[in-house]
Amino acid sequence: MMFWIAAGVFALMVLVTLIAAYLRPRAADVPAAAYDLQVYRDQLAELDRDLARGLVAEDDAAQARTEIARRILEADRAVKAARAQDTARGTPDRVLMGAALTGVIAGTVGVYLWVGAPGTPDMPLQLRIAQIEELRATRPAQAEAEAQVPFRQAVPEDPQRARLVEQLRTVMEQRPDDPEGLRLLAANEAALGNFRAARLAQERFIALLGDDATGRAHIDLAEMMILAAGGYVSPEAEAALTRGLTLAPQDGAARYYAGLMFAQQGRPDLAFPVWRNLLADSPPDAPWIDPILLQIEEVAWRAGSQIDVDALVQPGRPARPGPSQDDLDAAAEMPEDARLAMIEGMVQGLAARLAEEGGPPEDWARLISSYILLGREDLAWPIFQEALDVFAGTPAALAPIQEAGRPLTATTE
Repeated sequence: MMFWIAAGVFALMVLVTLIAAYLRPRAADVPAAAYDLQVYRDQLAELDRDLARGLVAEDDAAQARTEIARRILEADRAVKAARAQDTARGTPDRVLMGAALTGVIAGTVGVYLWVGAPGTPDMPLQLRIAQIEELRATRPAQAEAEAQVPFRQAVPEDPQRARLVEQLRTVMEQRPDDPEGLRLLAANEAALGNFRAARLAQERFIALLGDDATGRAHIDLAEMMILAAGGYVSPEAEAALTRGLTLAPQDGAARYYAGLMFAQQGRPDLAFPVWRNLLADSPPDAPWIDPILLQIEEVAWRAGSQIDVDALVQPGRPARPGPSQDDLDAAAEMPEDARLAMIEGMVQGLAARLAEEGGPPEDWARLISSYILLGREDLAWPIFQEALDVFAGTPAALAPIQEAGRPLTATTE
């Protein structure tokens, strides 16, 4: 309320200043005859002084006074005529200005009464937070959110992977309680963009594991739920995310989605520090860097903070996923043909990326392990040697590469 009182006082001060400036007479508004009239009156006074000092004869003074009086009468008539004309011309202008000012004031008040809340008292911060929490508690569930997302048939970039996933679905129909197969199915359904199917498989996978489910498993489930709901963080996704962060508090993806959840729910004051700290902790090629940089400036502004986006961690090249060690281990439980075909499809993309763009040592180690699992030591060995050369100057980076190549070196000893 105090804000609106102050705003009204300032608006009234501006209005009075504008009206005073408009009504103040300007030099251009004074008719020329008015100056002549003042000159004639000065001449008449000067003539009287000259006559008193004896500088002008009485007859000459009378004649001059008559002429000056005549000119004064003419100038006075000209002044009155000019002022009458100005008044007639100025009246519509003043009426127009008055109407414009009245319209502005009335329009402002009308708009505020329409879109504002003039009867609403000041809302304390705690009350606003309480309302946000109430809206959070009643927000749509996962199933409702998914129903509102239009279905789009995924178009796989790799037709071979799509065929392999079809085979995996068939296998899992026959082995519905195989947790490793479910995990692999969820991951590949998500890779194809079938997020609802991925979510269902991941839920089943976690249910089978029970308390043994890792933080990563719960975080993957939360991500699948969010993607299936078009980016919306449902109560179910929040529960999975909370469980994942409890088990893996430093997981970057989970921290990103936690910030997204707070931003969606009207709590930028919580979202901003989560994302700011995540940027400080993340490598430049982390996949959540770009999404955060696109949103954090607005979130910081809404949180009442200032941030220099250019000073933040600059986004690097996002890493595209290859098969993880868990993928390789899970594939070992599949039928031989499906296992080999699945791994080959995933390895091809990783090998192409490393050949074209390079990557972190973990990706090189993953590629070496994949080739060994496929029985292609002839391909794994040159990759192993190349990785040792690439990271020769970084001893810490050599550890995962040497571990992955241990089966190769064991056979040569």
